Amino acid sequence: MSERWSGTFWIVLSAAGFGAMAIFAKLAYQDGVSLSTMLFLRFTFAGLLLAAWGMAHGMRWPRGRDLLWLLAMGGVGYVGQAYCYFSALQHASAGLVALLLYLYPAIVTLLSALAFGRRIGPARGWAVAVALAGTALTVGGDLNSEPLGIALGIGAALIYSIYILAGEGVMRRVPPLPAATVVMLAAAAVYGGAAFNAGLAPPATSAGWLAVLAIAIFSTLLAILGFLKGMEKLGATDASTLSTLEPLITIGLAAIVLGEVVSELQLVGGGLILAAIIFLARHGARRVATE
Repeated sequence: MSERWSGTFWIVLSAAGFGAMAIFAKLAYQDGVSLSTMLFLRFTFAGLLLAAWGMAHGMRWPRGRDLLWLLAMGGVGYVGQAYCYFSALQHASAGLVALLLYLYPAIVTLLSALAFGRRIGPARGWAVAVALAGTALTVGGDLNSEPLGIALGIGAALIYSIYILAGEGVMRRVPPLPAATVVMLAAAAVYGGAAFNAGLAPPATSAGWLAVLAIAIFSTLLAILGFLKGMEKLGATDASTLSTLEPLITIGLAAIVLGEVVSELQLVGGGLILAAIIFLARHGARRVATE
C-alpha cells in the first residue's frame, strides 16, 4: 500500500471514530449512564491506553512549564469542550451537534484576528462568512433540537477554538502523542472527581458498556492514533481536509441508527459549512489530535 493510500486509510478510520462518538454517546445515555461517569470512563480508558502505547514506543513525557500548560489544557479547556459537546447531545440531534462543532476553523480564524491581529484576507473572510451562513441555515432547518442544545454545540466549538489557540505554542514543542496523553489523563482526573462527587452511574447493561468502551477505544484512542498516523503520511493540510468526513459520518449514522431526520435546509447549510471548512483547512486552520 502506498504512503498516500495508507495515510488516507488512517484518516478515514479516525474520522469514522470521531464521527461515531455522538452515536455511541446517545446509546450510552439511553442506558442510563450519567455525563460525568461517561466522560470519566472515556478519558481514563483512553488516557491509560495512550500512555501504555506511548511508553511502549519510547514516548518522552513533557516536563516543566509545558507539562503544566498541557495539564491546564486538559483539566480546564478539554473538560469544558467535552462537557458542552456531550451535554449538547442530550438536547440536540447528533448531526446538528457534529456540524456545530465544525465551526471551529471559522472561529479560530476570527479569534486569531481579534486576539493576535492576524490578517484574515478576503478569501478566508468569505470562507468564514459562508460557514456562518451555513450555520444559520443548519440551525433554521433543524427539526429535532432544543435551543439549549444549539447553544451548547456552539459553546463546544468556541471552547475547542480557544483550546487550539492556547495550545499553539506548546504543541510546537511537544509531540502530539505525549501532548494528547497528558490532556486525556488531566481530563480523566477532573471528571473522576465530578463523577464520584455526583455518584457513579455506570452502564446498566452490556449494550451500555459496549457504547462507553466504543467511545473510549474506537472514538478516542484509535481515532487519535489514526489521525496522528495519517498526518504523518499525508501532512497536516490533507489530513485536516479529509477529517471533514467526520460530520458526514455522524449524520449518516444518526439517520441509520437513531432515525434522525435531516431537512433539505440542513443539508444545504451543512454543505456550506463543509465547503468553508475544507477551504480553511487548506489555508492555515489546523485541528489537533484530540476532540
